[in-house]
Amino acid sequence: MDSMRDLILFGDCRKTLCGFLPKSARMCVTSPPYYGLRDYGGEEKQIGQEQTPEQYVEEMVKVFREVRNILTDDGTLWLNIGDSYYNYRPGKAYVKQTVSKTNQDLPEHSPKRGTKLEGYKEKDLIGIPWMLAFALRADGWYLRQDIIWHKPNPMPESVRDRCTKSHEYIFLLSKNKKYYYDHEAIKEKAVGERWGGNTPINMGNTKDTDNQFSGLTRERKMVYDKRNKRSVWKVNCKPYRGAHFAVYPPELIEPCILAGSEKGDIVLDPFMGSGTTAMVAKSLGRDYIGCELHEDYGNLIQKRVDEYHPVTEVTQSPILDAFL
Repeated sequence: MDSMRDLILFGDCRKTLCGFLPKSARMCVTSPPYYGLRDYGGEEKQIGQEQTPEQYVEEMVKVFREVRNILTDDGTLWLNIGDSYYNYRPGKAYVKQTVSKTNQDLPEHSPKRGTKLEGYKEKDLIGIPWMLAFALRADGWYLRQDIIWHKPNPMPESVRDRCTKSHEYIFLLSKNKKYYYDHEAIKEKAVGERWGGNTPINMGNTKDTDNQFSGLTRERKMVYDKRNKRSVWKVNCKPYRGAHFAVYPPELIEPCILAGSEKGDIVLDPFMGSGTTAMVAKSLGRDYIGCELHEDYGNLIQKRVDEYHPVTEVTQSPILDAFL
């Protein structure tokens, strides 16, 4: 069992996930490739480059079906996913979108290149996050919550017919009806004024002028309690200059790992990328397992883990090639 900790298998996760032991990970937190966004190189049939949104969702359901097998019975999935718009403009050129190191362009079949899709109109918001969430629920997952990742510093958009998009979703799904969730570990500060209550600070007696009964007063007090974490998380985007194009900030997944696992547990990420999940997991006393399409990111992942968590306190990660 110990040999299956701090382990990354390289290759397409649809093939490599079967290399992990069933019921070995307490939770999964991940951000898969978004639909039709960019080419990560190395594979002809990459996730995210399907011809239709429905095909993309179908492939993602297959991936998370394997993930469900790896999770313990009380395990959870924390899924960060963004949306995209349908742009059908045949004959018009599009800006190339590439991933650092791979230098790959979008495939010709990408919807960004002008493929006609039935049922979609130009400028339609596709609705990928909820399409995927409902499909996962239909496949057996319990859809427990939608969390809004509010980005105070979103990517600028040159649009004038809608608001600038400044949020993404994190879906909390569970393998079973009862699952591990430590709400105490992620409670947030609740600072504000309220009437009454048990509070350490007395702001003085204030006449309750709204009360129809004259002469009654209530204490107005400042409250410094902790409250259950709310479902809108304000986290700045923080690009990582190491190599990878799409990196979610450590502050975004830290509460996911704290609520979904205990120290010593294994955290799974089938789309490891630059290793943010591994880095945060080790910093919180957890171990990690995962998959990554590109072996080139192996050294980057190890470097980030070592920088965030000193080598003297962490076992060197056995990063292996995919054997399938």
